[in-house]
Amino acid sequence: MRLAHLSDAHIGPLPAPQRRELFGKRLTGYINWKRARAAIHDMDVLTRLVADLKAHRPDHIAMTGDILNIGLRAEFPLARRWLETLGSPRDVSFVPGNHDAYAKGTMPDLSATFAPWTQGDGDVAPGYPYVRVRDGVALIGLASGVPTPPFIASGRLGEVQCAALAKRLEECAAAGLVRVILIHHPPHKGGATLGRALSDWAAFEGLVAARGAELILHGHNHRASLAHIRGPKRPVPVVGVASASAIHGTATHRAGYHLFDIEGTAKDYRIKGRVRGILPGTTDIGDLGMIEI
Repeated sequence: MRLAHLSDAHIGPLPAPQRRELFGKRLTGYINWKRARAAIHDMDVLTRLVADLKAHRPDHIAMTGDILNIGLRAEFPLARRWLETLGSPRDVSFVPGNHDAYAKGTMPDLSATFAPWTQGDGDVAPGYPYVRVRDGVALIGLASGVPTPPFIASGRLGEVQCAALAKRLEECAAAGLVRVILIHHPPHKGGATLGRALSDWAAFEGLVAARGAELILHGHNHRASLAHIRGPKRPVPVVGVASASAIHGTATHRAGYHLFDIEGTAKDYRIKGRVRGILPGTTDIGDLGMIEI
């Protein structure tokens, strides 16, 4: 199976907000967008990156959140239309980020907009964690994006979701599936700075140490990264991807996506990872190296 992973598209331009929408966190987020973020996220680069991704004919695409910016109601139709350009809900899986779940008032729109891309196989309704099985691979989607106060971008899974995750991991292992966890926030110690981290990373690490997983994919930091956390038999790779639309920053921060070729079963699997994105000193998209899984 070939799995493509991208994240943090931050679709622009931002629709004109209603005056009643600009209060609290949305006001600070709107100011931040006008001052900085609008110049960072380039939609032409995003379009070319997605075209390059599709040219590699992935069997499935994982999008790990932050399609939106400040959770305006007018952003949700734009986000859905962009997600539809990636592929059908059968071929694309989505998990929400903190910008998608920007404020409490956005949660109903978030659930309704992305429902087709967040419903597990055999589930009667969307929910987290979901499991989608494709070619012997179990894609396990988690929701770490939660509404937070101004200047806070942390995430949380919560006890209920963690308990359900433990069960899902065991079921998938018993079925001999290669388990790939999709989450927006980096779910390990030191994965993000204070105010941006997953608050219950220790609980997540404990679950993986006890039940195992074969690969964990996340976004949020807008940079390519590789870490490992303890598993029951071997370290589990935790791979972060850059923003899919960023045009500034160091080589690991500029727009990119990852390709993973996954073979075998949970007992005997092979995963090869590759980074593609903006080549240094150019605006072209090409190979940036392998991911040492």
